[in-house]
Amino acid sequence: MLFSFFPSRSIAVYLGKTFLWRCFAMLAMLVLVLQMLDLLSEAGNVLSYPGNGDAELWRYVSLRMPQIISRFLPFSVLLGTLIMLATLNANSEVIAMKSGGLSAHQILAPLMLASLGVAIISYVFNERVVVRATATLSAWENAKFGPIPGDRGIKSNIWVRDGEDLIRAGTITGAGSNARLQNVDIYDRHGDKLVQIISAKTGRLTSEGWLMEGVRVFDVVRGTSREVASLTVGKGIRPDQFTLSSVDPDGLSFTELQDAIETLRESGRPVASLEGALWHKITGPLSALLMPLLGSVAAFGIARSGKLFVRAVIGMALGFAFFVADNFALSMGNLGVYPPILAAWAPFLLFLLVGEAVLITTEE
Repeated sequence: MLFSFFPSRSIAVYLGKTFLWRCFAMLAMLVLVLQMLDLLSEAGNVLSYPGNGDAELWRYVSLRMPQIISRFLPFSVLLGTLIMLATLNANSEVIAMKSGGLSAHQILAPLMLASLGVAIISYVFNERVVVRATATLSAWENAKFGPIPGDRGIKSNIWVRDGEDLIRAGTITGAGSNARLQNVDIYDRHGDKLVQIISAKTGRLTSEGWLMEGVRVFDVVRGTSREVASLTVGKGIRPDQFTLSSVDPDGLSFTELQDAIETLRESGRPVASLEGALWHKITGPLSALLMPLLGSVAAFGIARSGKLFVRAVIGMALGFAFFVADNFALSMGNLGVYPPILAAWAPFLLFLLVGEAVLITTEE
């Protein structure tokens, strides 16, 4: 029995089902409360656009809820673990299982397996649902909760610098040589002085540069304006400077973000922060795997010693310490202090060792 992680199928199923029920119950409670608070803070912004009503509020909820689920799923696993293990300890079920010959690792094994399943579901949910909801919600917020184009690949309000000049594109569709600009403003500067403002309805890439059509040129010095049929500007501006000038890793799937990173790297642009976010798309869901191990301190020890509450607090402190360390490492990776792969994986591996050390020291 000591060499089998699942010596009893009945106990394993019982622990796994109880664990999952507690976790999803905590997740439902957290999502319900946080969604209500978020809706109260954003409802005014959604309804401020003329014509918006209840349907737009429900649309906002449908787009915001996947983000809340993704962010707080590891917290719910931690809280579900603590509640379940503290209850088992208080009812002397842990003592009964240990009297039957089960070790601490064997008691936690069904929980670890169930949390691995939760991590896989979380990853798939993030890739298929959360990234799409995040991209749509970001575009909707940029449109002040008004109508947004149906093209998910559209980008808005992009600024690019061309020497001393600044170029702003209202919207951008397509990629590479097929990139199309709409509502373009070009601020022609010499030194610290603004000379003229060029506004164009559309722009597309040609061999000579970016061909702007429907152009209106305003001379700042003379205060006059004139209409021009077309004008070529920005010969040295690459399409990726428009399409990849503001990459949102939360709105891209793992493969899409990986492709964006490769494109940016080929153009010689920094990608350290995006690489950290790429690896965190894996380590983020995997953090659910740590929660039973970090919360296991609440399961072991005699409940009548009066220290059960203290053990639960210690387990909660270990879990929240992991989230703090995880965010700190990502911030250091964004600043270039840590390598991206270290920033994403170091907290996970560190607290995996910490949880195992605490379990062995206190119980095994």
